[in-house]
Amino acid sequence: MNSRFRYYFVLACASIVFNFQLSTFNLLRAQELPLSETATASVLVCGKGNDLYTSFGHAALRIQDTARGIDLAYNYGTFNFGTPHFYWKFAQGRLDYCLSRGSMGHFYVENGYEGRSMWELPLNLTHHQVCNLFLMLEWNYLPENRYYRYDFFRDNCATRVRDMVTHAVGDTVLHRAAAPVTYRRLLASALRDSMEWWRLGMDCLLGLAADHRCTAPERMYLPRELGAEFMEATVDGRPLVGEPRLLQPSTRIGMHPGFPPLVFFALLLAVVALLSSLERRHGWNLAWMDRSLFLLAGIIGLFLLFMWFGSAYYCTKWNLNVLWASPLLILVAVRMQKSPRWALWLQEAMFIAAAVWVVSCGLSVALLPIIMVFALRVGLLMLRA
Repeated sequence: MNSRFRYYFVLACASIVFNFQLSTFNLLRAQELPLSETATASVLVCGKGNDLYTSFGHAALRIQDTARGIDLAYNYGTFNFGTPHFYWKFAQGRLDYCLSRGSMGHFYVENGYEGRSMWELPLNLTHHQVCNLFLMLEWNYLPENRYYRYDFFRDNCATRVRDMVTHAVGDTVLHRAAAPVTYRRLLASALRDSMEWWRLGMDCLLGLAADHRCTAPERMYLPRELGAEFMEATVDGRPLVGEPRLLQPSTRIGMHPGFPPLVFFALLLAVVALLSSLERRHGWNLAWMDRSLFLLAGIIGLFLLFMWFGSAYYCTKWNLNVLWASPLLILVAVRMQKSPRWALWLQEAMFIAAAVWVVSCGLSVALLPIIMVFALRVGLLMLRA
């Protein structure tokens, strides 16, 4: 009896000690969590601004914990204009962006100053997932971790938000089965609002990488696509995002549409065709016009080759615009009628290949009359050679 009493006494003491240690461990774990149970996380999707670099929208993350006085915005789209050789580094694709952290109030003011709209997409995360996201953001904000090499398609303010949310929930986010679309066509849709000249410039700069067909996560390089994809995404069987809230309406002044580039270059083609007809009829000498056009195209081609081989941007490589903006035209501008016939025939073939690329990959149609202008003048030069 005595031994049985001792046995139950020891068992009871062990149980008390074990439960005490367990409750202490849980208490310590609760104390280790940096946020209270009421903490929330959300994605901020901002609309277009009035400047070119703000015309694609913006994305950031918000962590809010009223119980602990926390309301922070984490912004991966920060760069420093005071960086030594800023423009040269930007041209080379070697400019670092960084994560900045500031109060939500400051983010409101900055966003409102640029006239952007701002939507908040509350994330349906567990408490531990919110804490995971907060700790990852804080770790990423350390001076040795906050800088990253910006990439327009693959690593920017929106893709960083996508990746942080995905890692916080344990890579279990499921996206909709969106129709395949290329980076270039998504970009064109973003520049549809009175920015046809900028679209033409972007199409001239971007190479074959822009014609990659995007998966659902890859579409989220644009902030508006990030918002759309997150609205359709699920995590562990529940919607990733709750009811979106409009925090700020847009106050931006829409850009003036200006003269459409297609109309401008179509008129240029008509003028060049008329001058070419008069040249044939009256024997005019338009060598000055040819030299100007060919030198201009050749210089553009050299710049595109620099962006291809001399920069770190992967999206400017394999740029087939060098087929029409060809450095070979510099040789033609120097030699004119003495140009080798093989060079003229080769250049005409390159014009045809460039036109096929423009049509098949959905580049700005304003490029077609440009190509036709050069093809017409090279063709007439062939007849005189």
